[in-house]
Amino acid sequence: MKRALNKRVLVTLVATILATVCGVAGGYLLGGALALRQAKHRLQEDVERLVAEQTAFLKETRATLETMNASTYPYCSEAEIGYFRKLVFQTDYLRDGGRIRAGKIDCSVTLDAADLLHAQLQPAYSTPDGVQVFNATGQLQVRDQITLGVQFGDSYVVINSGMGRRLDKTPLQFIVTMTAALDHNPSRLMSISPQPDDAIFTRNGLSRRRETLYFTLCTPASFSCTTTHMTTSEAMLADRTELRIFMALGGLIGALFGVVLSIFYRRNRSLENQLLRAIRQDKLRMVYQPIVNLASGEIVGAEALARWTDEEGFAVGPDVFIKIAEERGFMGEITRLVVRHVLRDFSETLRAHPDFQVSINVAAADLGDPRFLPMLEQSLDQAGVLAASVVIEITESSTALHKVALGAIRYLRRLGHQVHIDDFGTGYSNLSYLHDLSVDAIKIDRSFTQAIGTEAVTVTILPQILAMAETLHLQVIVEGIETSQQAAYFIGGAKSILGQGWLFGHPVPPEEFLRLLAASKQLRPQGSIEQAAIYLADGI
Repeated sequence: MKRALNKRVLVTLVATILATVCGVAGGYLLGGALALRQAKHRLQEDVERLVAEQTAFLKETRATLETMNASTYPYCSEAEIGYFRKLVFQTDYLRDGGRIRAGKIDCSVTLDAADLLHAQLQPAYSTPDGVQVFNATGQLQVRDQITLGVQFGDSYVVINSGMGRRLDKTPLQFIVTMTAALDHNPSRLMSISPQPDDAIFTRNGLSRRRETLYFTLCTPASFSCTTTHMTTSEAMLADRTELRIFMALGGLIGALFGVVLSIFYRRNRSLENQLLRAIRQDKLRMVYQPIVNLASGEIVGAEALARWTDEEGFAVGPDVFIKIAEERGFMGEITRLVVRHVLRDFSETLRAHPDFQVSINVAAADLGDPRFLPMLEQSLDQAGVLAASVVIEITESSTALHKVALGAIRYLRRLGHQVHIDDFGTGYSNLSYLHDLSVDAIKIDRSFTQAIGTEAVTVTILPQILAMAETLHLQVIVEGIETSQQAAYFIGGAKSILGQGWLFGHPVPPEEFLRLLAASKQLRPQGSIEQAAIYLADGI
């Protein structure tokens, strides 16, 4: 049992650990999926915010350029440059402005005349309404940032390269791509971190490339697309608290599932379920214990006893599994299995030796089962065995259901079976009760046999039981005989008494019992009961 307990503990531990690990992994996957879903929403919200701000400053930029074009000051005069400086610096998204013709800057808010020689403009994009966008280089460029200039009419402005970081209030990054280019090829306009040109930057919606998520929103009015992007690692990091919660919950659920699984496993491996499987897979085995004539030592019968070893290799006593079967209502399945095995093991012997009998134990549930008696009768007919060769033993407690027991006993006796009361003396039967039941024999319970030679109260009841059996002309079978003194106590009466117990042999498999029976028929020992017992024990 200790080995079985250790096995159950190990199964529970392994199942719980595995389920916990799977739960944590499942929680991570679920949390990760939700984190990516949240990242999609954040990307979408951020790109919508960026587009809204871009639309606003582009509108203001267009208005600023129109105002500059409408200037009444002399072209590139000090007054006009001062006027332009006021227009540019009152915004936080422009860093320069001035006049431009044929791609050459004529004057600038921030550049001196000498610097204008190095200011190079490379128009790259244009819109149908006449707005041109160029990549500013030279003195207009801020370090290695992509600096964008916008020209409308004879005026231009340069967009502050830090605007993107001002807009980017989250860890997300963005890319702006123009869709109405001079060379008709979409190109990147600006971004916080360099990214390769890709079709995903001009296609609305969510996209994924390797470990990076992109969400693009195109605005036809501005002839541009804006794309926010972030890596999956950044998405996980942003929701690491939620991810940890999901992993913890997943681990907890996994652990609970592991415990439930182990409970289910143990329940599935419970004695009740194991017994049902053993019955239906015909894995119960039968052993047979000799019943002898105490006067001669001759084997006159055998009691069929079911034995069972559970799935963990442990022998389970009949007192345990028979009780389970009776309580759970499938005792009839064991009885049918016993009948089938007995007729398989002894049908030939029973046909050859009409004086030999095999006893089968029948439970109270069998007596009340309308399928039992027809099954027994049909099985005997198919095996060609007389009913007289099969003794039906019912426990004394089974007869408490008087009407049911009485009807079943009468029917069994009409078929030709002998009916014996097993474990007699344990509480129910009296003289009138035995007379009503009309049985053929009583089997005295082993508790009385064990009291022989002692001062126990039960030993004083034995003479009364034997007298009652003699009065009712009942055969007496004594169970639990282990010593020659116990056997000798019952010898010498007016009627031959049968005995059963370890003195004459332990229960053995059918092939061993048949060898013993064959030897018993050939050589009938004469002499004392001790010699008969030694002969039988040696034969076994």
